[in-house]
Amino acid sequence: MGDRPLGIFNQNRSNVYSIQAEDSKPIKHDEHHIPQKKPSQRSQIDQVVSLGIGASSLVLEKLLSLPCIVLRRQCQVHPNPEKYHLTPFTLLPIMIRQQKHQRFGAYWKGSSSILVTWSVYTISETIISEFTPFPKEISRHSSLRKIGEHLLLKSLAYAVTTPFYISSFIETIQSDVATESTGIFDCCKEAISRTVGWGVPQTTRLMSVWRLIFPTVAFKLSRYILTSVVHYTTMSRVHMEQQENMDPSTSVDGHSPEKSMYERYFPELLASFTSNLIADIMLYPFETILHKLYVQGTRTLIDNTDTGTEVIPVITSYKGAVDCIRSVIVEEGISGFYKGFGALVFQFALHAFVLKCAKVLFEFISREYFPKKPRMLPSGQRK
Repeated sequence: MGDRPLGIFNQNRSNVYSIQAEDSKPIKHDEHHIPQKKPSQRSQIDQVVSLGIGASSLVLEKLLSLPCIVLRRQCQVHPNPEKYHLTPFTLLPIMIRQQKHQRFGAYWKGSSSILVTWSVYTISETIISEFTPFPKEISRHSSLRKIGEHLLLKSLAYAVTTPFYISSFIETIQSDVATESTGIFDCCKEAISRTVGWGVPQTTRLMSVWRLIFPTVAFKLSRYILTSVVHYTTMSRVHMEQQENMDPSTSVDGHSPEKSMYERYFPELLASFTSNLIADIMLYPFETILHKLYVQGTRTLIDNTDTGTEVIPVITSYKGAVDCIRSVIVEEGISGFYKGFGALVFQFALHAFVLKCAKVLFEFISREYFPKKPRMLPSGQRK
């Protein structure tokens, strides 16, 4: 969270279109009056669409997916569950029971802390990039040194934000029945307290933030690299298919025709969906182990994902990541790394539905507002 998927292989996706005068001859203007060029209708709609896509992506990722994320995380840290919920079908009855026993906003608990964490990461990355030579954005033409510096910048930002990741995670999994509602600044207070050790008993099995920085950075950086590679590969493949399927008869003076709104915006949404899906599936076991380490020693009460009507404490005593992996294999088997995977399936099924709606919308706008004009043949070729 908080990182752009295409930082490593960033391409020029500018939506600024030049407006040229129909007459190529120089035009004399009055000394005291310089006419302003009015943006075209296409340019104005492009700006609105770009803003809408950015806002909707943020809402979809941070808010609309939150119920699925909450259920997934609760399943991941559930100690010795009877049901692993590897498919979304076993989760639906649990969701219905939880909804009956809790308020409607229970599935959106921790939403404010997620936005706070995202803001902390963004600010940290910006500040570090300002005071270091590490580039915040790179392209596919960047040197290996620039790519390494960029990844180092990401790692430092992830390290700074680690306490907030942990605090936000705890807020999303704790039961809404057994805990009070949290405020927007509680995430910051808990992050600082856990970092400096305020109010933490000496006998607790709570893992130090300093021990969790390395696995957190490793997970976040792996996900960032994986999403970037898949995103770039998907975009390249889509653009290649668009070039292959292009009708030569629509070209004008040897130049390719202007792309429709669907051809310009939908590939970006498709690439983001594909990259996030593949990254979440491949790193799911890593995420399960990391979340188990986050919650250890916090005395957190979570909803019982076996019944949906009770709360249970999370009590574990892992010595570290290796011990956690060994314990999961012995006590739960390989499928223990994929507890709550059905929630991830449900989450991306929801994303796929939204993506389908976006495709229909783009096709409608392109067809109704920007219909492709037939190519005019030279007068000598007309019959």
